[in-house]
Amino acid sequence: MKFYYVYILQSDVDKYFYTGYTTNLNKRLSEHNNGKVRSTENRRPMNLVYWEGCLNQQDATSREKYLKTAWGKRYIKNRIKNYLTG
Repeated sequence: MKFYYVYILQSDVDKYFYTGYTTNLNKRLSEHNNGKVRSTENRRPMNLVYWEGCLNQQDATSREKYLKTAWGKRYIKNRIKNYLTG
């Protein structure tokens, strides 16, 4: 069974988040940290702080879009507040 992962990375440089989706989480994290992703190449290193698995691409892309909204960002900050304050 193929999974689609929605993930959130946090930059060590500016502490901001990056949200995306992929079918191979380890490979995608490596691409981010090796400068192969234009939107994060100047914000490396990136740390994986949250991920969710979906069974199809449509669910993953709609979840990614939601997490990029103000409500979604608020949800994530609440979801990982112990990580952010610890």
